[in-house]
Amino acid sequence: METCRFCNRTHRVGFVSMRFAGTDGVSLETEKWASVLEKEGFEDFYFAGELDRPAERSYLVEEAHFQHPAIKEIHQNSFNVKVRARFVTQKIYELKRKLKDHLYRFIHRFNIDLLIPENALTIPLNLPLGMAIAELISETGIPTIAHHHDFFWERQALMSNAVWEYLNMAFPPHIPSMHHVVINSSADNQLSLRTGISATLIPNVMDFEHPPRVSGQGRACGLARQGDGEDPKDDYARNVRKDLGIADDELLILQPTRVVKRKGIEHAIELVNRLGLKAKLVISHASGDEGYDYEQRIRDYSDLLGVNTLFVSDIINHRRGQTPDGRKVYTLYDIYPHADLVTYPSNFEGFGNAFLEAVYFCKPIVVNSYSIYAMDIKPKGFSAIEIDGYVSEQAVEKTRRVLTDQSLRERMAQHNYEIARQHYSFRVLRRRLRNLLPDCLPCRMQE
Repeated sequence: METCRFCNRTHRVGFVSMRFAGTDGVSLETEKWASVLEKEGFEDFYFAGELDRPAERSYLVEEAHFQHPAIKEIHQNSFNVKVRARFVTQKIYELKRKLKDHLYRFIHRFNIDLLIPENALTIPLNLPLGMAIAELISETGIPTIAHHHDFFWERQALMSNAVWEYLNMAFPPHIPSMHHVVINSSADNQLSLRTGISATLIPNVMDFEHPPRVSGQGRACGLARQGDGEDPKDDYARNVRKDLGIADDELLILQPTRVVKRKGIEHAIELVNRLGLKAKLVISHASGDEGYDYEQRIRDYSDLLGVNTLFVSDIINHRRGQTPDGRKVYTLYDIYPHADLVTYPSNFEGFGNAFLEAVYFCKPIVVNSYSIYAMDIKPKGFSAIEIDGYVSEQAVEKTRRVLTDQSLRERMAQHNYEIARQHYSFRVLRRRLRNLLPDCLPCRMQE
């Protein structure tokens, strides 16, 4: 463990959110921040309603999860309604008090020096938790970096509500000891316009300084790692295609997202249909907490267009393992090296981790020109197959050309990797946090 370069001691950072588990964007980015902060002299600790972090550094409170029955009841009676019942108000304050008490215990138990709420002050899926965090910061003045991933005003379903006073109070709060970090320039602009809060822009990142440990794919990018063997896949993941039911002469087209409406998966299905190539579309994640109506729509649309679409969330998880019936469980990073193409036709994203992942594994990608891609990512100069709200014949032809021309794929992969290493690497995260931390570190505040 390294020590702080200002005071030569180890500090303790407390990450707070609704969930730190699995492969959602908040959990993944928190892990990357923790890795970088460790090199800056911090130990990491976690407070949430679901946790897969080490038990000795975790503080679990079930009511912090957005799926807790009491929190879901509050949410259902606060949004898409015009008037809030009195019992809802009482429940909000009751749970806020309970969560705040637990936050105080968390800080005292682990001697937290710096608090980092991860999207808990941004998206009001758990109103009491956001309010509890805001009050705790006001009452203690604890140095805080609020890491904002997607704001409530970016989701139409949250704009009709009966809790505006709470949203204005805590999502996010304007408190002197807080620093705010956003992940895209649109969020930066909107936060300033709506609240007067100034933020630091730190995009999502991948460890582009260290190419993935799949030597064959590394060579495709011109980035082979010293000591890698000739086999492009490790032994555990060698049979991914077989386990997914992909024949040797079939293309594996990967949709590395949950099955939710904003992911625009119907565009990927149409593209596969129009390619006229032997292929299967593999969807990595389940529908999750947003219902199953859209998944049924995708299944029906696949049948209508004759596209073999595989829903494989039962054998893809954030850790390797085994299913109850004895099948291998793979990580998403086990699947990427075997993919021939990545589809990412989202209508909206707070940033777009799947885009960076495809670049990291040197895969060609089809991307819808969602606003953050158009504003922040595309101008960097990436080479991608683009659609703009619909699958054009030009996009189909370019995809077919990329899939059948290995030299073109390799040039695109190397070009994209070098751009990403410059703009979206851990080095970028480290540099921007170093600029921010001196204003937050307790040792600097005491000078």
